[in-house]
Amino acid sequence: MDTFIIKGGTPLSGEIPVGGAKNVALKILIASLLTDEEIVIHNVPHLKDVFSLIDVLKSLGVRAQFTAHDLRIKNGTMAKHPLVPLDIGARLRTSSMVLGPLLARYGSATVPNPGGCRLGARPIDRHIEGLKDMGASIDYNSEDGFFHASASKLHGATVHFPKNTHTGTETILLAAVLADGKTVIENAAEEIEVDDLITCLNLMGADIRRVNPRTIEITGVSALHGVEYTIMPDRNEEVTFAIAAAITGGNLTVSGSQLKYLGSFLEVFTRAGGAYEVLDETHTRYSLGKQLQKTDIVTLPHPGFMTDWQAPWAVFMTQAQGVSTIHETVFESRFSYVSELKKMGAAIEFYDPQVTNPPAFYNFNWEDRKEEYHQGIRITGPTKLHDAVLSVDDIRAGASLVLAALTATGESYLHNVELIDRGYENLEERLTEVGATIRRKKEQTA
Repeated sequence: MDTFIIKGGTPLSGEIPVGGAKNVALKILIASLLTDEEIVIHNVPHLKDVFSLIDVLKSLGVRAQFTAHDLRIKNGTMAKHPLVPLDIGARLRTSSMVLGPLLARYGSATVPNPGGCRLGARPIDRHIEGLKDMGASIDYNSEDGFFHASASKLHGATVHFPKNTHTGTETILLAAVLADGKTVIENAAEEIEVDDLITCLNLMGADIRRVNPRTIEITGVSALHGVEYTIMPDRNEEVTFAIAAAITGGNLTVSGSQLKYLGSFLEVFTRAGGAYEVLDETHTRYSLGKQLQKTDIVTLPHPGFMTDWQAPWAVFMTQAQGVSTIHETVFESRFSYVSELKKMGAAIEFYDPQVTNPPAFYNFNWEDRKEEYHQGIRITGPTKLHDAVLSVDDIRAGASLVLAALTATGESYLHNVELIDRGYENLEERLTEVGATIRRKKEQTA
């Protein structure tokens, strides 16, 4: 695996662009299965996950061609019984979402158990049950590692999610647009990335309405057509760059900024001591306004403080005055980066927040949680971080370790940075252009 070698201690300054939202790009790529007409998608990031999903679609007969960050994609000749090969589909979790479009159009699908970042159990049972409610027959074969699915014709249904599920909501959307009758998703995810997908699908001819924040109605149509669409900026990238500016004592202007998507972050950012200035509709300048102060954070589904932001925030709070807390409620295991930050001198300890009725309170399946897991951390600061040899094990944790290394004294080594490439395009190049000292050491091959 490749390694980042990062020399810390330099304030970042200049302009840095935000790429397209990964979590929208992947779903619109899957939507290409819903029509035989060409789809043109603008602002598509060049990420490992995007290329992996393109490989999944190509295995099903789809043609795709990049020109810069524009992607032309067209469904080709589908096999009678569509099958995603194990070695291709198991690379990322999103591959399971092809089940809905394949069942809606072809009545059959064989898809491997998906992979992706190790963020707790991340069960797809909610997605599978929703498709079954719509008339699908789906069985998992533990011997071959595949989901075997069929449906004579998907039909409308009321699908109620007991917990918030971003991917589950989108899975049902992608299946319901061509199903017979009306589908109602109850306790649907509110994330703005879901709404961006809905906008694209409606432009393709779908009939989808969010009738209230947690209810979506889909009336099935007979066919969808092609579309040209520009996906929204990636708000996770903007948060990463905002913290990078403040934690290094620098001054970064984010181009492609969309503050309307960042309300819950900006409220805490400014309360902690960060500062931002709106330059125009798509440019925001971030810096450190005053001495950092401790914060208490609880991660929540949208419109709350995102779980994807908590790892970068933990690094930020190592430089704050006092004891900060983070209470993770979305995933049962998302503190893997803590041991790595401790190597750099961070003062972090686990604790167990007091919660009434945890199975109902937490967004994950409580029974999946292991006894050694903790849902909270306390961060004592400010702490001077130092260089270390570190290992990345998921996208956001990886970006967080980059932030820590940029702040630390000395030269740090980050292994397994291909995981960062899954969610950030050319991160080291963009940060180098605004003053960071980062170089990538390629894996040596025999």
